[in-house]
Amino acid sequence: MSWGGGQFPTTVRNGRVGQTLLLVQRTRSWKGHGAVKTLPLTIRPSILVISDRIEHCTAPSISSLAADVPWGDVSVEEPPAPVLGSYLERLPLACIAGGLAEQAEIWHHVAGGGDFLHRPSSILAYRGVPVDTLTPPFRSRAMRNLLMEHGAPHILVIFGLGVDPALLDACSKSVRIYNSIDAPALRVPPAISARFDIILTGAQWQSDVVHDRHPDMITAILPVGPEFANEAQFEPLRLEKDYDLIYVAAAQAYKRHDLLFDALAACPRDVRALCLFGYGELADMLRAQARDRGLAVDCIGPPGLGYDGVNRLMNRAKFGVVCGRDDGAPAILTEYMLAGLPVLANSELVCGTQYITPDTGRLAAPGKFADAIMAMRRDYLSFEPRAIARAQWTWPHSIKKLRPLINAALSKKFC
Repeated sequence: MSWGGGQFPTTVRNGRVGQTLLLVQRTRSWKGHGAVKTLPLTIRPSILVISDRIEHCTAPSISSLAADVPWGDVSVEEPPAPVLGSYLERLPLACIAGGLAEQAEIWHHVAGGGDFLHRPSSILAYRGVPVDTLTPPFRSRAMRNLLMEHGAPHILVIFGLGVDPALLDACSKSVRIYNSIDAPALRVPPAISARFDIILTGAQWQSDVVHDRHPDMITAILPVGPEFANEAQFEPLRLEKDYDLIYVAAAQAYKRHDLLFDALAACPRDVRALCLFGYGELADMLRAQARDRGLAVDCIGPPGLGYDGVNRLMNRAKFGVVCGRDDGAPAILTEYMLAGLPVLANSELVCGTQYITPDTGRLAAPGKFADAIMAMRRDYLSFEPRAIARAQWTWPHSIKKLRPLINAALSKKFC
């Protein structure tokens, strides 16, 4: 299959070119030792995302993850699904919408012996696959068995803490992409990161770290959070701006709500803030701190809200804030912007400050955050965040950046 210059290898079967012949019979399983066989690619062009999320489940699913559940029915023709969801969904769905794949799966690791399978459409499925060890990089014999049964994906995306090298070796025909989704550029050992074809980063310093370890690695500053956004998922609404600012972030220490609360304590008491926690263990403590300090802060969640609910809450604020420092490029940066909100961000944020321009918001040091809040309150209408985000960071632009990287990786593999 050609992707504008790059081409995956094909096999000939019964005189037909372009269908991949699976190496194994459906009854075989991965033994876990010895030489790793390179698996053929799936018949239908595919993308697989493996997160580092650990789910806890003790019961097997009714349908079972077992090998008799294929990637998808190749006879089904279905239009691409909208590029909606979190970074886990938006990257693979953007690849489908951009013609780089026809089906996608998102896999999580499962502890406790259970599994799950959810297929909302013929082009997207979620699987929870039993994990063999909870020590990263994660090893899952069940994942390898699934790939043996149904073939390797054309694009394999690994996030975070990584998978064992045997799985990556089995998928050596795949274009293997890594993103740490965090402040460290690489959260896997060198023996793992060396097996990737492309490493996506969130800042130039992260790319430098990657090249220090792997000088010939293909890299791009293309963080999957703020990139691959969809202008229809977050959009301006004609709502009353009854809050000055909103902070959408997990109730966890690295999100630095303390910086926001300290700044609000130095502002006039009529400054109103809204904190939305999707998850996090510090929510009750942060509520108590805001109350005890007499701050006009309303806190919602956890649990968080659906995307429509988040969009409505964002539209009740004049601007959004990002207070973290040691954080990957947060997806909320461009989500605020697409909702029409300029962004005030901590100037010490290690990944993602490139999205803050004179037209989209301001950067401020922690000691200057109170002054910056008051300035944003005064002139929030002078920015053009949605127009800039639509012109640069929505998924069609991100796919245009990703496509040549994939072609370069294919050229290195097969030319």
